[in-house]
Amino acid sequence: MPSRLKTHVDNLDAIMEGGVPEGNVVIIFGKPGSMKSSLAYSILHNNMELEGKKALYVCLEQSSASLISNMEGLGFKPPTGHSDMNILDIGILRKYMPQIGYQAWIELFRVDIQNLKKNFNFEVLAIDSLPVLEMLAKFKEPREELFYFFEWLRELKCTTFIVHEEADNPFEYGEDYLADGVIHLDLRRDEKNVNLYLGIAKMRKTVHRRGYFPLIFDHGKFELVID
Repeated sequence: MPSRLKTHVDNLDAIMEGGVPEGNVVIIFGKPGSMKSSLAYSILHNNMELEGKKALYVCLEQSSASLISNMEGLGFKPPTGHSDMNILDIGILRKYMPQIGYQAWIELFRVDIQNLKKNFNFEVLAIDSLPVLEMLAKFKEPREELFYFFEWLRELKCTTFIVHEEADNPFEYGEDYLADGVIHLDLRRDEKNVNLYLGIAKMRKTVHRRGYFPLIFDHGKFELVID
């Protein structure tokens, strides 16, 4: 049995043999407003707080200050200067993209992550988000280059969560095939409310329950409602 990383989402770990296999690359995808970033942040935050693991959250779309502010508003304690959770803001690289070029950008991105792995030695990684990374990298051969990118993530020897936006064709380049796991967040509307559901579409090395289950969030805590 592989070692597993707990998500610390109430009842989620119980339906996938105790958690995500360590070293897996897992996509968290869903529509705007489905709390994808919040779920990824929650997994990293709780592994830092409850398991003593070092975590790195990479922001490609919003600033680190904006992320921290949003997460604090949801009930998560902000990381301190000596925290085991590091937030990397890639905005500075985006600022200089016209000068450095797109291919150089993805290489600098990798160098930044590898340096942090060497110096900070994080065990859990989140990248937010994959569509932005694909847009910025401007891969010439997306399927091939994404294959090598996912392999590079595995070589980091950490468990990775990648936030991905649901669209008409969310896995245009086979991202779901390349990933070890896919967690889908779904929004469903009834007469009065928009409710959040979670389904495990894929998780390698794991026997997991299928179907969609209501997902509740309350002040920094996710809970999956299972029968």
